[in-house]
Amino acid sequence: MYWRLLQLEFKNFIRNPQFGANLGMKILMFFGMAYFSAIFVALPFILYFFAKKKMMADPLLIFCKFFIYYWAFDLIIRYFLQQMPTQNIKPFLTLGITKKKLVNYTVIKILVNFFNWGNLLFLLPFAGLLIYDGSYSVTHLIMFTIGIFAVFYFNNFLNILLNGKDLVLYIVVAVMASLAALEYFKIIELSYYSQRLFYSLYEYAGVFLVPVLLAILTAYLAYQEIYKNFYLDKGLELKIAEGKTENIAFFDRYGVMGTFINNDIRLLKRSKAAKSALFASAMFLLYGLLTFTKGYDNSFMQVFMGIFVTGGFMLMFGQRVPSWDSSYYPLMMTSNVPYKEYLKGKWSLIIIGISVSIVLSSFYLLISWEFYLTVFAAGLYNLGVNSYITLLAGAFNKKPIDLNSKSKSFGGGTNNFNMKTMLLTIPQMLLPMAVFAIVKYFLGIYPAVASLGILGIIGFMMRDKVFGYIVKVYKTQKYSTLDSFKNA
Repeated sequence: MYWRLLQLEFKNFIRNPQFGANLGMKILMFFGMAYFSAIFVALPFILYFFAKKKMMADPLLIFCKFFIYYWAFDLIIRYFLQQMPTQNIKPFLTLGITKKKLVNYTVIKILVNFFNWGNLLFLLPFAGLLIYDGSYSVTHLIMFTIGIFAVFYFNNFLNILLNGKDLVLYIVVAVMASLAALEYFKIIELSYYSQRLFYSLYEYAGVFLVPVLLAILTAYLAYQEIYKNFYLDKGLELKIAEGKTENIAFFDRYGVMGTFINNDIRLLKRSKAAKSALFASAMFLLYGLLTFTKGYDNSFMQVFMGIFVTGGFMLMFGQRVPSWDSSYYPLMMTSNVPYKEYLKGKWSLIIIGISVSIVLSSFYLLISWEFYLTVFAAGLYNLGVNSYITLLAGAFNKKPIDLNSKSKSFGGGTNNFNMKTMLLTIPQMLLPMAVFAIVKYFLGIYPAVASLGILGIIGFMMRDKVFGYIVKVYKTQKYSTLDSFKNA
């Protein structure tokens, strides 16, 4: 039966009206998996020889010392990117197939996900290097590898249990961020406890069974959770909530455009998919902290970080216009909806998001005045240039969004890959970095920062002319977009 279900999924893939786009996405995913596989294979060699030659330290201890951070990062990434493979199972629930077989098939798909077995590409070479070193017990290394591998499966099933429980995720993120801050300010040395905790998997026989048993326990609970909710009228249904009329009177003064802004604000408050995008955009504010370790280095890569820090909402929301309205987009197109006002409403919300991000990112002043100045300039570039480009890219994104879906997503489980969208990243990312690098080389850091701000201000002043072109593109793509929303 499992083989038959797999065959039916394959037929669904090749017979899908969006086969070309889906195939392109699969190819892209393959190259992505190959890329990360190569990184996973290379990392144990880098860690081993760097620890041995440069740090004169035990590579196993170094791994255990920082593994707590990777564990937290892995859990958060899974929450946003790893999807529950239930949508393709829905049609079978009305057939004479036992629910147990369908749930087992779903769990098998989860077990063989790259998020899980891909970690062996690091763990096995790393264990092999330590065995080759000759200073470690082979038996203890095997136990250690099994224990660490079980941690990833624990994360996997914990992610399923957290599915739809955003409050729990926020608490986990807040706790980990607080612990990281405490270590940064040297109040608590979290890495010390991480080293003791995970090294015990190697040091003491039988300790590796703790993560194994935890993984089995969470697997059982996740299985029960899936089984309990595996009904069309329960776990997979659309959630019903009491309807409320909400309106921000301030935007009413802007007429039709204000009506569209109010609609999008209601979308962000009510839709799970939109709320997930909003939360993810807030996480972009912390992007600079991931690489900002030694202060401001005057590198053009700081511009890259600045674009992401101030443009999280722009990227998460703007590139998915008009997909947010895919459920009623055909109705809008049959009505006398002023396209320019519709797009200006989306753009205005993007501008509000960027402006709020610029203000909130001011905490980078505590790290470096020059870095925040770069972030501020990148924010101005986002306001006056990238906001238009992102909105323009949305015209070529023709994948509908299920606003009621439980998928947590950067994409809602759908394919947003498009070559035209990829090409638009050149003026989005590469152009400001190139301008910054060239001006900085000849004139210095402050003129380089000012050049980005000037480009953003000029672009903002030309908004009427730019919008005329964007509206034309959207009208050109109108019918193909309608067809894609209908047949997806």
